[in-house]
Amino acid sequence: MGQKIVCKNKRAFHDYHIDGTMEAGIVLKGSEVKSLRAGKANLKDGYAQLEKGEVFLHNVHISPYSHATYDKVNPLRVRKLLLHRREIRKLIGRLHEKGIALIPLKIYFIDNGKAKVELGLARGKKLYDKRASLKDKQSKREMERDMRRKE
Repeated sequence: MGQKIVCKNKRAFHDYHIDGTMEAGIVLKGSEVKSLRAGKANLKDGYAQLEKGEVFLHNVHISPYSHATYDKVNPLRVRKLLLHRREIRKLIGRLHEKGIALIPLKIYFIDNGKAKVELGLARGKKLYDKRASLKDKQSKREMERDMRRKE
């Protein structure tokens, strides 16, 4: 399955423990699709929220397309996510737990040209967890460096 990744939320893996992921479609306007194809999106402060049995994406910045002549849209507008009813029911149960958030991890295009967003069920990390994960990352990097030197 080939996918063209538009943007990733690297900060999410630093700030949260990701318990599970799911894929959802996004309701976009025409110029937003062109802007996404150009790679003009930012997931940094984004989150998804349940409202009246539907899931919406907040604070995801999709820059306005430079050559759009009409239908100028707000870059931070709230976008509806397309999920099956059974997936939403699962989310309702999980999101009512304390400390669980729904965070967008990446936006990508699938083979048939549709834009998708990967959502992660996230639990916030404490400061000492962040330090431990940074130490692990550094030690892995050093081990790989030593292995390359030995070869």
